[in-house]
Amino acid sequence: MEDSVIQIVAAALLTATKVAGPVLFSTLAIGLLLSIVQSATQIQEQTLTFVPKLVVTAVVLVLTGNWCLKTLEGFTRELFNMVPTLLRS
Repeated sequence: MEDSVIQIVAAALLTATKVAGPVLFSTLAIGLLLSIVQSATQIQEQTLTFVPKLVVTAVVLVLTGNWCLKTLEGFTRELFNMVPTLLRS
């Protein structure tokens, strides 16, 4: 039973990382690029960083949303398929 729980938690963490990865990495990259531009130009405006991050996040979600939902759906199906074996233990 403990092995099953550990496998479920590991699969959940892996799935969460795969789903959140594209959004986090793209936001991180645009934030780093904008901070370099702000340092070079000495413009310290907060909205200058917020709006591009928001736009990039929206674009990445539109582009990868279908894949993210399919990944989460597959994980959920695996969990529901494991329920009978977990109840037997």
